[in-house]
Amino acid sequence: MDDAAGGGSGDAPPVKKKAVRKPSAKAAAKIVEERLGHTFADPSLLATAFTHVSALKSARNRTDSYQRLEFLGDHVLGLIVSDMLYQAFPKADEGELSKRLADLVRREACSDVAKSLGLDEAIKLGSVGAGASARLRNSVLGDICEAVIGAVFLDGGYAAAAQFVERNWTERMRKPVRPLRDPKTVLQEWAQGKGLPTPVYREVERTGPHHDPQFRVAVELPGLAPAEGIGGSKRAAEKVAATALLKREGVTGGSNDG
Repeated sequence: MDDAAGGGSGDAPPVKKKAVRKPSAKAAAKIVEERLGHTFADPSLLATAFTHVSALKSARNRTDSYQRLEFLGDHVLGLIVSDMLYQAFPKADEGELSKRLADLVRREACSDVAKSLGLDEAIKLGSVGAGASARLRNSVLGDICEAVIGAVFLDGGYAAAAQFVERNWTERMRKPVRPLRDPKTVLQEWAQGKGLPTPVYREVERTGPHHDPQFRVAVELPGLAPAEGIGGSKRAAEKVAATALLKREGVTGGSNDG
């Protein structure tokens, strides 16, 4: 068939794809600053906070990576969250405050904050494969978040760091992800308040293979019907049983956390 008649589709030149322009370093830093809610007077602090040791020209000079800022940010975060908890829960004792603090400053919590802000996109890594790069980014997200807090603290002082932490941790503080109290402890305290003895846990049954057993445990208190729980260990089963009894009796404050 004549090309003119057929439209010459076989000889059409390939369509050129437009190259995607990466933002300049200055523009990229501006995007990160907007996400953080802080404009840096010293941009080098922000750059260092996102630099993994693998991106350094010499592994000997580790001080140019985020590690020192992470050390500082870890302690700044602990102080700020401790202050937040002290103000928010005036009736909480030292034990409860400590548990809340540990939950809020753990690596997983910092990593979640970093993900919510899209900080993983700004991490500077050395030459690694795509799969390794993704894994590495996820593994260091919590550290990067603490390094950012350290950088904000050095650049803007305690007030600036406190504003960043309060924006990103207040909701978490009000709605803790994990139960704060062991259900066995709650049950024991409730029983004591009722003038009852310490709850007794009794193994009812053990099933399954030796390497993967399942325990069924009953918890007993005088004057109450036993409650049972099943778990992969005696302790786990006891916690499920305690949770079941507390729920049945309408007692709040305890939940099975595995």
